[in-house]
Amino acid sequence: MKQVNESPLTPQNHLAHDADDCLFDPTVRTVMAEFTLSDETLDLEAAAAVCAAHHAVDQMRLRDAKGRRLSAGAVDLLLRLNATSGEALPMTELDHTARFGAHDIAAALDELAHHQLVERITDPEQPAAPLARITASGRGWLDAYRLPAQRAVAGIFAGFSPADLTQLRHLALRLVENQQRLAQYLELTEDALS
Repeated sequence: MKQVNESPLTPQNHLAHDADDCLFDPTVRTVMAEFTLSDETLDLEAAAAVCAAHHAVDQMRLRDAKGRRLSAGAVDLLLRLNATSGEALPMTELDHTARFGAHDIAAALDELAHHQLVERITDPEQPAAPLARITASGRGWLDAYRLPAQRAVAGIFAGFSPADLTQLRHLALRLVENQQRLAQYLELTEDALS
């Protein structure tokens, strides 16, 4: 039997309700309290919950990937390439729309090319900057994947109102904005110190 080591920060089936009837994970709270040497763990608990939610959504979204074990990043790139009218996109443009850097994009494109879902094309004007284009097989794969993915995501968000989903999207994107602002500040600070 395959042994799976779960992170102590991954919520299990033992979530609890706090005094305000909001969900929390007692294990995560304990781990974070020991780490911080404090009971003030709300921001770290929220970060762990965001990571766990991200993992849960990706797990369900990829559940019915039709026998092709594609990574979440590869599926995201395939979706981005599908949004074109068939033109090839440079990797530099893809890394602006994906959730990872150029090295990871190259690996995801290798994965998609291996399954013949995308093709790599050499740009005659810039041979060092490869282009990627979705294939007919890639579009067909997405056609087969569409309904199972929509059902899985709908199941994850069962019981959420449109207002809940709008607020969740807003809060998640606020985290992204804060991270971008912080990264820019840190980059400027590091530049000033060097």
